[in-house]
Amino acid sequence: PFDAPTVNGYEVLNKYFDKLFETNPLTVAFGEDVGYIGDVNQAFATLQQKFGENRIFDTGIRELTIMGQGIGLAWRGMRPIAEIQYLDYLLYGLQPLSDDAATLHYRTNGIQSCPLIVRTRGHRLEGIWHSGSPMGMIINSLRGMYICVPRNMVQAAGMYNSLMQSNDPALIIECLNGYRLKEKLPSNLLEFTVPMGIPEILQEGDDITIVSYGSTLRVIQEAMEELKDEVSCELIDVQTLLPFDINHTILKSLKKTSRIIFIDEDVPGGAAAYMFNKVIEEQQAYRWLDAAPRTLTAQAHRPAYGSDGDYFSKPNAEDIAAAIREVMAE
Repeated sequence: PFDAPTVNGYEVLNKYFDKLFETNPLTVAFGEDVGYIGDVNQAFATLQQKFGENRIFDTGIRELTIMGQGIGLAWRGMRPIAEIQYLDYLLYGLQPLSDDAATLHYRTNGIQSCPLIVRTRGHRLEGIWHSGSPMGMIINSLRGMYICVPRNMVQAAGMYNSLMQSNDPALIIECLNGYRLKEKLPSNLLEFTVPMGIPEILQEGDDITIVSYGSTLRVIQEAMEELKDEVSCELIDVQTLLPFDINHTILKSLKKTSRIIFIDEDVPGGAAAYMFNKVIEEQQAYRWLDAAPRTLTAQAHRPAYGSDGDYFSKPNAEDIAAAIREVMAE
């Protein structure tokens, strides 16, 4: 509703998890700093005191065993939310996710499932080890899991709701720089859902289709503001990378605009290339192009340190505006 209170993004999640744990006795949450301090971004603040140490608890600094605990609990009928503190460190828990969680339903011919939700946060911030976005590694090693990339915390809550109704494993990557951005607090926190594999058109336009997800969308919106008198941009949030655009929403947009650019903050050849392949080849979107399709990605290195490092290592608003102008000029 229009009169909904405006709160910080982390408060949306805090209120959401409070209601979830109150209504679903099978949920448990754990990871580094999740229990006593309520996680580093405060989405579980005060909830251990309310629900007890057996449901919301801390673990050692060992991503491999956190994923193992999550898989074991999921196999035993619980609904675990296992936290990887930062997306970069998913690497250390990847083996059991790829080998066990992602494959169980497939290799048991649908008899067994592993409804584990891996909660993490990443994308833009400042620093080599806390700002990476290794999405190519993730989507290519975790086929069999949902890969959710919400742009804000309300959208993340809707994804948690969708996943709680599912029996499949999933990874939700929250925006690390979004916890203190203001959002409207929904009155139906436990009811609304975000569909898997259905992109959302954030702004309609006629000249060019821009495809992205997560934190990068806010940078694109800055560039679009600069271009508002020059170019009519259609901005699409894919919402989930696995599954990806199952109804070919992006193709429908491209039929209107005839130009497309895929933008993200993974290294070259990563998730932007994956999206390019899905749309241009699989959806045969090349038939509708009036200009060469392109990708705009981060540089081929870990993000350099500090605000300047983030600015130069990943696409900034000026880079994005320049790339859109280039496509339009072709």
